[in-house]
Amino acid sequence: QVQVVESGGGSVQPGGSLRLSCAASGLVLNNNAVRWLRQAPGKKREPVACISTSIGSVYYSNFVKGRFTISRDSAKNTVDLQLNSLQPEDTATYYCAPLQSCHNYEYRFVGQGTQVTVSS
Repeated sequence: QVQVVESGGGSVQPGGSLRLSCAASGLVLNNNAVRWLRQAPGKKREPVACISTSIGSVYYSNFVKGRFTISRDSAKNTVDLQLNSLQPEDTATYYCAPLQSCHNYEYRFVGQGTQVTVSS
């Protein structure tokens, strides 16, 4: 049974930083592309960033604008998302999903998410 778990969320002031982590059991994240998504209240879920498998290509949505960094910790079998220069509009529940490829947008496994709240 595959279980995906996100962690690291919290409440920060505008301009603050958080580091999210995605782990999985029943599945080797190192062998999968991983996408981070987010969903704000009343809005559709949207992709944030994706990291591919072997060569580690990374993809970001336009709104990231160099503020977020997705990375893979192969030793820990996790995929992290460093969030910098957070703004109130980044407030959302953040999810991660393993994929065969960053060109896929069908999510077979998604965790419960971790809440990020940005407010002054």
